[in-house]
Amino acid sequence: MSATLAEVLRTFGPAYLGQHDLSTAQARAWRAIVACRTPALGGKVQQCDQCGREQRLFHSCRNRHCPQCQSGARDAWRQAQLAELLPVPYCHLVFTLPHALNSLAQFHPRWVYRTLMQCAAATLTEFAANPRWLGATPAFTLVLHTWTQDLRRHIHVHALMACGGLDGQHQWCVPKRSPTFLFPVHALSKVLRGKFLDALQHAAEHGELALDPARTDADRQARLVDLKRHDWVVYAKTPLAGPEVVLDYLSRYTHRVAISNERIVGIDAIGVRLRVRADNHGGKRTVLIDGQTFIARFLQHVLPAGFKRIRHYGLLSPALKAEKLAAARAALAMPAANEQAREDAAAFLKRVAAIDIACCPHCKLGQWRTTAILPAQRAGGHDAIANCRGPP
Repeated sequence: MSATLAEVLRTFGPAYLGQHDLSTAQARAWRAIVACRTPALGGKVQQCDQCGREQRLFHSCRNRHCPQCQSGARDAWRQAQLAELLPVPYCHLVFTLPHALNSLAQFHPRWVYRTLMQCAAATLTEFAANPRWLGATPAFTLVLHTWTQDLRRHIHVHALMACGGLDGQHQWCVPKRSPTFLFPVHALSKVLRGKFLDALQHAAEHGELALDPARTDADRQARLVDLKRHDWVVYAKTPLAGPEVVLDYLSRYTHRVAISNERIVGIDAIGVRLRVRADNHGGKRTVLIDGQTFIARFLQHVLPAGFKRIRHYGLLSPALKAEKLAAARAALAMPAANEQAREDAAAFLKRVAAIDIACCPHCKLGQWRTTAILPAQRAGGHDAIANCRGPP
């Protein structure tokens, strides 16, 4: 039978916690996922004003790693971005970090993730500024992912970038080679590699990577040689046209979590059965992963506290967006953004949630009315994570 991530944590969690420590972020995510939409978080009792049926609704945890909470958050984010898209083609690029850096990411995830996103952003900005390719300020969004289909570590950044930019005279510039071609991926790969390796060397020289598994100069030199030996993977996908298509496409990535409940086929005494991609044509297959291995793989994708995995740059950067987007719309002869049509993400989420649950599905006539508030049932000493150890 199918299962959920919360059930996996409840089933195999006690054995895992007996042998492993959790970071503060991992413990927080674990608690949230297990408690999501259960009495632990409290809720409310509702009654239909027509047929008298009752239902209990428990609160969501809203943790960004919880597979139950991301659908609504994704839809709200999509709604909030509607006014920021431009009527031009968009390119999707993927910047992948070599697996030789996975061990460093295990001990210094914040530094590795931040540096990859900074280097990818600097690379795209540098190419966009070059008159050979564009000669303008670009507009792009980066989204960090760290997983494969079977939850192994695979650190990469998705970039969605408008095919064009705004120059110093507030004129819209199209790519020089073709309306849908931005930059050559092999050149992007070389520049990305150079920027990241420079940052790595600087961090090592200034003692920023105290837990680096490459502890000696010889180890670090061997890693550097390995990283220079191979091309770094930068992949460009087919350009997208039309704001709605672009937004639908990007929203698939922005709030995707390492594992969705739909992909967990079932759990048993052996482990977790997981549905994964079998080919590039939509085929699927099922793999069996030991329970504790599954948990260990999942936890390595819990982001450091406060880390922003969705970042906007160029015309979309927070410091420039109000002025530069207005200039871009003017250069593209777009109508001004209709503020009345825009909707705050939180308001959208509240409105959609209310619509989803307002009508009684039994009689199809009544409306649900709240009749009681259910207080949170906080776990006590029996909480499996309450006594787990973690780094300071």
